Amino acid sequence: METRAHWLTFSAPWPAAWLESCRAGLARQHGRLFLFVPVVFAIGIGLYFALPREPSVAEWGALGGLGLALLALSRAVPRDLAPLLLAVVIAVAGMLVAGYRSYQVAAPVLEYRFFGAIEGRIVKIDRSASDAVRLTLDQVVLEGIGPARTPAHVRLSLHGAQGFVQLEPGVRVMTTGHLGPPPAPSEPGGFDFRRLAWFEGLGAVGYTRVPVLAAVPRPDGARGLALHRLRMTISAAVQERLPGDRGGFAAAILTGDRSGIAQAQMEELRRSNLAHLLAISGLHMGLLTGFVYGLLRLAMTLVPPFALRVPTRKLAALGALGAGAFYLALSGGNVATERAFIMVAVMLVAVLLDRRAISLRSVAMAAMIILILRPEALVQAGFQMSFAATVALVAVFRFLADERGWRARVPRWVLPVISVVICSVVAGVATAPIAAASFNRIAEYGLIANLLTVPLMGMVIMPAAVIAAILAPFGLEAVGLAVMGPAIGWVLQVAAWVSALEGAVIPIVQPAPWVIPVIALGALWGILWNGRAAWAAVPAICVALIGWTMTPRPTLLIAPEADVVGLMTSEGRVLSRAKAGSFAASSWLQADGDSAEQEAAHARSGAGPRDMVVHLHGGGFDVVHLAGKRALTQLEAVCLPGRIVVVSEPPEQRAGPCEVITPRDLRATGARSYVLKNGQVQMQTVTARSGHRQWTGG
Repeated sequence: METRAHWLTFSAPWPAAWLESCRAGLARQHGRLFLFVPVVFAIGIGLYFALPREPSVAEWGALGGLGLALLALSRAVPRDLAPLLLAVVIAVAGMLVAGYRSYQVAAPVLEYRFFGAIEGRIVKIDRSASDAVRLTLDQVVLEGIGPARTPAHVRLSLHGAQGFVQLEPGVRVMTTGHLGPPPAPSEPGGFDFRRLAWFEGLGAVGYTRVPVLAAVPRPDGARGLALHRLRMTISAAVQERLPGDRGGFAAAILTGDRSGIAQAQMEELRRSNLAHLLAISGLHMGLLTGFVYGLLRLAMTLVPPFALRVPTRKLAALGALGAGAFYLALSGGNVATERAFIMVAVMLVAVLLDRRAISLRSVAMAAMIILILRPEALVQAGFQMSFAATVALVAVFRFLADERGWRARVPRWVLPVISVVICSVVAGVATAPIAAASFNRIAEYGLIANLLTVPLMGMVIMPAAVIAAILAPFGLEAVGLAVMGPAIGWVLQVAAWVSALEGAVIPIVQPAPWVIPVIALGALWGILWNGRAAWAAVPAICVALIGWTMTPRPTLLIAPEADVVGLMTSEGRVLSRAKAGSFAASSWLQADGDSAEQEAAHARSGAGPRDMVVHLHGGGFDVVHLAGKRALTQLEAVCLPGRIVVVSEPPEQRAGPCEVITPRDLRATGARSYVLKNGQVQMQTVTARSGHRQWTGG
């Protein structure tokens, strides 16, 4: 009893000391707490997506009740501690908003593989990674499937002979093709396209090799048709004036039409970390609206009587806002461009309200708007990279603005050069972890490539694009395009040079799911928190980076169709097939941080590309893959104790002491992964890892 009393006496001051420390820390955040609102809101959204199953109605009600109770309680606690309770309330709100959005976009998903007649209205035209034209259709009719089970949207890749109808949004088309539900991850914990498709309302994906035909005459007044015609007219005119890759690049940044860019050119841009120059996102929207804003202010100052009587800053902001809105519509209005427009719009509205346009508060406001409208954006690389770069740039330039002494020691003509270098370095460092985790590679010379090209985007290419647009009604757009051409040529030359350098791309292993959130939260804490506790960000980020380097990869992977098997060895992952299961195989190699192609990884097995029986051994596993019906004749011979036999065709009977895995087994579990830990084989499946969520069919 005496010992316990002594322990209680010793420990009693600690809660009071902790509360006092919290009070002191929160007091130092006066005027900055709003900056944490989107962060805490995002934590709630992240918690929703991390749930193993979808909450029931009763659980949602209890969560909402908890939020309301804490909101009421926050009025009763001391004012300086109320932010702690409000933080929980905001996180709960994030979960509720994400859950509501998930139910709001709910639509039928195709439950099985379909082949037959497909009819629908074109709402979007783009290209796949293999450069095939893709159509997204709504008002879908599928042969033999009732309306209640028909997906709201389907996406078709077009192969074979086409060109029998002019493809435009609003046109109703028909064809015969293959469709299936959005594919599950190729390994447990891998990228889940089903979640992305769910929030896009995409219930089936597939392809057709049959010509696409018009189901009804072209509806000239159809929604989106006039705007699409304008996009295609501008794209064609630009590519006519600037033939070749230069015209394709210009059309892509002006209208979002990438059809004029060859795949080889795209790969060079990716390897040099310049592919972001094609995506109409924050960089382009900011450069365009910034140039329009400056141009309008300059034009108004040239008329002193007018400039002295009207608020030129606000008029210029309105003009820039209109230009951004038109650019959003002209580019096709994809999610990345919408996000960029919201960010720019918040800053321009701040100018209209006589507030500071570029500040962390404006960035926080833009983030909240996007997360409320599209909470699923949080788990997308585009959102993460955009805000990582923006927050880092605003914070760094705010610090440099406060530290005025260094400006006096630098010649004025050098300041723009220093600013460009700082922008490229800061944005590159801020987005590097996200890019590496999302794309499993780092462009080693990407910083050099960006330093050599991004200034041209801001000072030449985008201003020339605006000038071309202004002069187009007078038939003088060639003036602006003539300026764009050489600058775009320089960008493409830099991409070709950098991508050809030895070691231009460094493959990166896929990190554990917790790594990027910890890095992001640590960096945000270090930037936003006012006080010595901000240094806690350093050990948090270090722990995450160390954890990244120690992330283990599964030893054995089996594709969801049983068409390829991968076994990790000292030489890298060995694949059982040279071509089959290419999507799963390439995903595995990328996640391994392995730059080998599928054929090279198959050659590690020592088997020939046509061998139907492939034996893989290593890492404590003994695996045989039987591909095709003819290989099933070897099942009895290879079915030995302790061996795993994967068959791509279902056998008539299962006999023998081995473990046989068939496509039917994988339909229930999805792709599988195996590791050997403490002498025990541990298996994980996509079904178990993904949980029972709306987008998984649970």
